[in-house]
Amino acid sequence: MRSDLQNKSQAPEILAAASLHSSYAGQYRQELLDNVLPFWMKHSKDEKNGGYFTCLQRDGRVFDTDKFMWLQGREVWCFSYMYNHVSPKEEWLQMALHGAGFMEKYGRDASGNWFFSLTADGKPLTQPYNIFSDCFAAMAFASLDKAVPNDRYKEIAISTFKNILQRKDNWKGQYNKAYPGTRALKGFSLPMILCNLSLELEHLLGAQQVNELIPPVIHEVMNVFYQPARGLILENVYADGRFSDSFEGRLVNPGHAIEAMWFIMDLGVRLNDTALIRKACDIMLRTLEYGWDQEFGGIFYFMDILGNPPQQLEWDQKLWWVHAEALVALSKGYELTGDERCLLWFEKVHAYVWEHFRDEAFGEWYGYLNRQGTPLLTLKGGKWKGCFHVPRALYQVWKTWERIQS
Repeated sequence: MRSDLQNKSQAPEILAAASLHSSYAGQYRQELLDNVLPFWMKHSKDEKNGGYFTCLQRDGRVFDTDKFMWLQGREVWCFSYMYNHVSPKEEWLQMALHGAGFMEKYGRDASGNWFFSLTADGKPLTQPYNIFSDCFAAMAFASLDKAVPNDRYKEIAISTFKNILQRKDNWKGQYNKAYPGTRALKGFSLPMILCNLSLELEHLLGAQQVNELIPPVIHEVMNVFYQPARGLILENVYADGRFSDSFEGRLVNPGHAIEAMWFIMDLGVRLNDTALIRKACDIMLRTLEYGWDQEFGGIFYFMDILGNPPQQLEWDQKLWWVHAEALVALSKGYELTGDERCLLWFEKVHAYVWEHFRDEAFGEWYGYLNRQGTPLLTLKGGKWKGCFHVPRALYQVWKTWERIQS
């Protein structure tokens, strides 16, 4: 189906524009294979206890040994995905298996919920309050099963996914701090991730189950959290989609919205739904226009939809993952719609990223910049940044531009 949509976008003027940017595919491929993946291969593997270190200084030195399950799962997914889609390199497969072994041995409680964090040798530190540990565990073992089919990996991925669906309406459970009934808001993050997660597990769940999951997820993202009057996606709404004039209800996270829109575009390709792709592309572009810092460049981290002061003190920081996801969404938007605005924005974000985030000296990308675009921290990984957004984005941009230029 992607080829049908591609053919619609391959007008002569688009191909001509693409030819002017024929280096993008090679540039992103080289960055992935020669810079980013080698950094994690060299520095993150815990040879003693298993699993990965993610708290890495600029040069890769470990500054903290705690292990965060969602980052463990992301790295297992990354190396198994590269094994499956780029090249069946034994070193990538062994890297993925190394992390999966640690996760399988130490990662879950007796009910099958994945802990948030562990000590270096696998002792639980933080209770399984965060369902995103489960989401990335399911992704990890599903991807690993593609690389080395194994009934055990299948069972872990499927049981974890079923647990996610059972918990999705109150996923923090006993760890939820909100008082019930007063301001019952639901968050955008989980529906957003389910857009992508369902496709990642399709070979295990089957096309029929995925087809049943897709419509309600698309509805949540595109009709409940999206606010047509403002042209933006909110992070939190009432259960029926109503707006809440509160810190949480006014919150806009441009990076989440932009990332979700390329997930939706992928679903649009699967469904051969050009109207859905067009709508996702328009929302993505509107979010970029809204979230771009006109004074210093880059995309704001958090914003208040009514223009009030955001609650998050880090609101004006420029984060790695936000910009990485924008590069993916813009590439896909240009490929699938031919909208010239996607190309212009891609050039703009690309220039910002390669000037401010990339570390020529030590590899990988900085994670946190101040508003002016200078690194706030020179770390390459921590509690929140690991081996995921950058390599995934590099792969996606590489392959998308490869298709555009073909």
